[in-house]
Amino acid sequence: MLKLHTPPDIFSPIAPYAQAIESTSINRLLFISGTMGLLPDGRIASGFDAQCEQVWKNMEATLACADMNFSNLAKLTVWLANSDDWKLAAQIRQRYLGDHKVAMSVVQVGFVDPDWLIEVEAIAVA
Repeated sequence: MLKLHTPPDIFSPIAPYAQAIESTSINRLLFISGTMGLLPDGRIASGFDAQCEQVWKNMEATLACADMNFSNLAKLTVWLANSDDWKLAAQIRQRYLGDHKVAMSVVQVGFVDPDWLIEVEAIAVA
């Protein structure tokens, strides 16, 4: 079970995420490597929207492989090539996560492959 913590004496979350997530019982812990908007054939999806959608499809498939789903996510780290994309990234993420909130960080970076526009890694618990 995941329990959200929002301390009353610090700033409120600026997006749909939690300040902290506590796992009150852990049977399994899954560390998901950074996933990009790579299609099953290894090509990169074209454009930020398509890459972002593919990241979440890849994440969903990875979670399913471990008999988990988005509700098991506790922590995300999101890397963006362009910080202007953070709002769209959040909108697309919430289409997949719904009301589920996670602890998360979002950072602008330069990627190894200049065609990559987003990468997300995760920690899930069950």
